[in-house]
Amino acid sequence: MNPNQQAFVAESRALLQTMQDRLLQMEFGDGDAETINAVFHAVHTLYSAAHNLSEEAGDIECRFVTEFVRELENVLDAVRSGTIAPDAALVEVLLECAEHLGALLACVEYDTEPDGDSARDGKVLCDLLHQYLGLQSVTGKVAEQEPPEGVRREAPAEPLVVAATEQGQNVDKKADESMLVRVSAAKLDQLIDLVGEMVIASAGASMLAHKSGETALVEATSVITMLVEQIRDSALQLRMVQIGETFNRFQRVVRDVSRELHKDVELVISGSEAELDKTMVEKLGDPLMNLIRNALEHGIESPVVRAEKNKPPQGMLKLNAYHESGSIVIEISDDGAGLNKEKILARARERELVSHNQALSDGEIYALIFEPGFSFSSKGEHSGAGLDVVKRGIAALRGTVEVESTEGMGTTFRLHLPLTLAIIDGFLVGVGKSAYVIPLGTVDECIELSEDDKVSTVNHQYINLRGEVLPFVRLRDQFEVAEPGGRRENIVVVQHAGQKIGLVVDELMGEFQTVIKPLGSIFKHIKGIGGSTILGSGDVALILDVQSLVALTTAQQNHEQVAEAV
Repeated sequence: MNPNQQAFVAESRALLQTMQDRLLQMEFGDGDAETINAVFHAVHTLYSAAHNLSEEAGDIECRFVTEFVRELENVLDAVRSGTIAPDAALVEVLLECAEHLGALLACVEYDTEPDGDSARDGKVLCDLLHQYLGLQSVTGKVAEQEPPEGVRREAPAEPLVVAATEQGQNVDKKADESMLVRVSAAKLDQLIDLVGEMVIASAGASMLAHKSGETALVEATSVITMLVEQIRDSALQLRMVQIGETFNRFQRVVRDVSRELHKDVELVISGSEAELDKTMVEKLGDPLMNLIRNALEHGIESPVVRAEKNKPPQGMLKLNAYHESGSIVIEISDDGAGLNKEKILARARERELVSHNQALSDGEIYALIFEPGFSFSSKGEHSGAGLDVVKRGIAALRGTVEVESTEGMGTTFRLHLPLTLAIIDGFLVGVGKSAYVIPLGTVDECIELSEDDKVSTVNHQYINLRGEVLPFVRLRDQFEVAEPGGRRENIVVVQHAGQKIGLVVDELMGEFQTVIKPLGSIFKHIKGIGGSTILGSGDVALILDVQSLVALTTAQQNHEQVAEAV
């Protein structure tokens, strides 16, 4: 596409999403004047953009969009003037029009004309729109006819009032648009990469300044470091978007899938204002889609089954997001059948995923549904089919998935994800000659390790942290560091998803701006490493994956508790 087409497609898809979101509000009973006007203005703006592009650039594909949107705009104009009632049947037609518009925009994007099926769909929809307007095409002319059922004819609003309202809305819209600048994602990515290199260079300059002992030079580099931090934060903020836009896109998915399954499901969204990196949002779509479809197909029961269980006939699916310790947590919850631990464990043993005498905690049993191909043959079970794809997708984003479930009551999938994949604040520690970076948001406190506080078991070690039993792991042992340590050891207390562990290190080296560099595939098997970074000295430091370290340590702790109970 040329730049004009790219800008048109990007703007039109945003307008189309607004249109669909507001139409769904109308379907659920929120058909006030503001909602109707929002749908009309989204379509009107799309028409103007398509018309301008087809006239200026002679874009043939845009003419298909213009012709169809003109019909749609006429109907919406009649709706907002009160001539046509926005009943459920009309909203259904308008939603189908939105889908067809998406197909036409794809033609513009790929520089192709609509195929036969798309052309037929467009004609059928145009005929329906004509019926709502009380018009019928006869030998090239237009004749009046009775409106279809559900359509009422009323006197339109006063023209002067409508014109004044439109003028005020257009002025407000132009004022808002004048404050915005459209920038391609590729340019933002390039900016973030350059900022990352600047962070590394700044750290190197600061280190050299401190070694020189020149006070003026140290002060100058300190100012530069502070400015680099501000530039880094501002650059990252440019790519931060609210998760609510992604959540709202699933309104249509829940509506359509629940109807296909003959289920009545309400989608409840909260935490829409939580922000994360745009690149994260783009890669979250498929995992969220799989989890939502899984809840609709296998989690939430049919109205008949829910009635037998004394549940309300309408099921509930919740999407929630919130920030926690420098990361974002996304929850997908349903009030359906829940997970049956005994059936999951039996199927896992049948497939030889676990041994018959192996003791597992509830969390480990639920985690089995993420194994490739794990499913139940009978319908109606929360099978988890395809959830291995979810786990791989979340792991690729340096995230984790945990499951909570109560049989008969429902299931919650909880995704823990970093806010960004580019630059983080870290805490630098040393073990022998090796350096490691701990994400600063996961660090609770640092304490000196005292021999008096240690409590050893067969496979693990603990300390008494102000009356709390804290398991700890030595990074020296975890990563087989050969160099001897000093006389003193320190513990960095980290936490993830409400669980705490201690990481034993030789040296605490302070906070460190960390530019994340991915590791090669040869290092993927190493547990507890999430990436690498370059220090100011030019040396490489490994970034710890606190999530996996906490999971490994707590799993070992749970095994000991289960073994003791047995």
